[in-house]
Amino acid sequence: MTAKKWAFEDFFPGQTIDLGERHVTAAEIVEFASEFDFQPMHLDEEAGRASLLGGLSASGWHTSSMLMRMMCDSLLLDSTSQGAPGVDYMRWRKPVLAGDTLKAACKVVATRASSSRPGLGFVTLRSEVVNQRGETVLEMENSGMFLARGAAA
Repeated sequence: MTAKKWAFEDFFPGQTIDLGERHVTAAEIVEFASEFDFQPMHLDEEAGRASLLGGLSASGWHTSSMLMRMMCDSLLLDSTSQGAPGVDYMRWRKPVLAGDTLKAACKVVATRASSSRPGLGFVTLRSEVVNQRGETVLEMENSGMFLARGAAA
């Protein structure tokens, strides 16, 4: 783990980390919903248009999963991450529709060393996902646990 780019001491309050972009297709919306959120607006374009969402839309859980993948690809898989104790809040602000392109970033809100586990620290992140129109579709805040570089060796 010593070769990882991100360790606890690499995070500082106010820091912004770009998580990249992801294009959302109708096929993946239907595939996710078919297994995990079997509601009509996530399975059928016509049902989606007839709903308050205005079209075939990703489940909020699907949107959350896409954010998690973006976090893994851009940050967590190249870090000393030890997981997370939970999510403090998550809000789905706008529907994610088939054809949308999402862009995500997270901002470091706070860092603190663990008082009970030397070499481990907590990093509080506030993540935001926006669509191609700049509209926020998801907000999330959570703390992650990261080993310090020396502890990772």
